[in-house]
Amino acid sequence: MPDAVPWDDIAVPDTDFNVRQVSEKAAVPCFWGRDASGACLFIVELEGNHAVQYRRNAITARGIDVDLRGEGRGRQRLVLTLGQQVDRDLFAGFCHTLVSVLEQATDSASSLAVALTHIRRWKNFLSGHNQRLSSEEVRGLFAELTFLLDLIDRQPATDAIEAWHGSERSHQDFVFGNTAVEIKSLSGAERSTVRVSSEDQLESLNDRLFLRVYRLSHLENAKGARSLNEVVATVQGKLNDAEASEAFDRKLATCGYVPLPDYDTPCFVVSNVHSYRVEGGFPRLMRSQLPPGIANVSYDIKLEAIASHECDGAVVLGVDDGTGR
Repeated sequence: MPDAVPWDDIAVPDTDFNVRQVSEKAAVPCFWGRDASGACLFIVELEGNHAVQYRRNAITARGIDVDLRGEGRGRQRLVLTLGQQVDRDLFAGFCHTLVSVLEQATDSASSLAVALTHIRRWKNFLSGHNQRLSSEEVRGLFAELTFLLDLIDRQPATDAIEAWHGSERSHQDFVFGNTAVEIKSLSGAERSTVRVSSEDQLESLNDRLFLRVYRLSHLENAKGARSLNEVVATVQGKLNDAEASEAFDRKLATCGYVPLPDYDTPCFVVSNVHSYRVEGGFPRLMRSQLPPGIANVSYDIKLEAIASHECDGAVVLGVDDGTGR
C-alpha cells in the first residue's frame, strides 16, 4: 500500500493543524493532517454550505470522529480524526480507498455524499472487526459472491441479498425458496476434496440441498481474472435498490471485509464449477444421525466419491431439470 502511514512526515503543530495535500486524484482537494494533540486527520475540502446535507446523512463510527467544520470564504471541511494511533495503518487504508471512490464524484455535494456512504460501509469494521481476511477467507468470500451474482441475475437483487447467509455463520451459505446451497472453493493446486466444517452444514430443513464447488485459479493476467475487490464492486454495480445496497454492505462488514487495497490481489479465474444434489446416499455426517455425545464434527469429502450426485448447475438456481425435484 503506497503511503501506508502518511502522517509520519507531518509535524505536530502547537495549535490548529498541519496538512499535506493527497497526491491521488479526487473531485475535491483532500489532505493528510495532524492536530495539536498529534491525532491523525483526513480532510476533505468542500465548496459551499453542506450543513443540511451533513445533518441529514451524518453517521458515527467508533474509532474515528467525523465532523463538518466551517472554514470561511464559502468553504467547509469534512474532518476525519483517528481515535487511536495503533490503528494508523487501517485508517490509512480507509482513507486511500476513500480518495479512490471520490474520483467518482463530480462536485462538493456529491463528494460529501460519497464520503458519508464510504464511512457507512466501513462502520462495522471500524467498530472492532478489523482483522484482515486470511487467504482462505478471501477465496471463500470470492466464491460466495460469484454465486450471488448468478442469483441476482435470476431474481430481484433484494431477494438475492436476503438469501445470502454466509456472513451470518448460518448452516448453509444461501437459502431461498425451499432451496439451501452450501458454497465451497478450491484453489487450482488443491486436491479434489472439500472440508465440511460441522455436522449441520450438509443437513437442511429445506426440501432441496445442494453443494456447489468453485475451483479458483490464481492467474493475475488471465482474461476475466478478478480480485475480491473487483467482484464486490461488480455486485454493488447491480444493486440499484438502496435497501439491497445497505444490506449487502452490512453483510460484507459482518464477514470482516472492507475494500482494503490488500484485496486488489490475488486475481482469480473460475476454472470450473461443480454442483451436487445432497440427498439419498450422499456421503455426509448429520447431527440427527450422530451417536449421543458426539459433536463439533468436521471432515473432508472426496469429490470423486460424489460424482454420481452431480447435477446441472442451473438446477441449483431454480431451473427445472425435468425430474420435478
